[in-house]
Amino acid sequence: MKNVLAFRLEGCPYCAQAMKALKELAAENEKYSAVAVEWVEENEHPEISAKYDYYRVPTFFVDGVKIYEAHPGEKYDECRENVRRVLEEALA
Repeated sequence: MKNVLAFRLEGCPYCAQAMKALKELAAENEKYSAVAVEWVEENEHPEISAKYDYYRVPTFFVDGVKIYEAHPGEKYDECRENVRRVLEEALA
């Protein structure tokens, strides 16, 4: 299984919907529950976030490759599908 690293900000509504999507997907599909996501709060760990190329949160990297970066106005269904893609890539 590949490593998943995700960047977030406290209070970010897009981060909250990504976390909700992760929980829902893991509850619906047992294979997704096996994927461990390492969350980094970028304000608490700027030394880590500075090493990665992204602009918005949440952003997910799988084995160092950016798979999903949220965008303004993103709806929950789109976020959920992107989080599912991240999980599938981690399992591939």
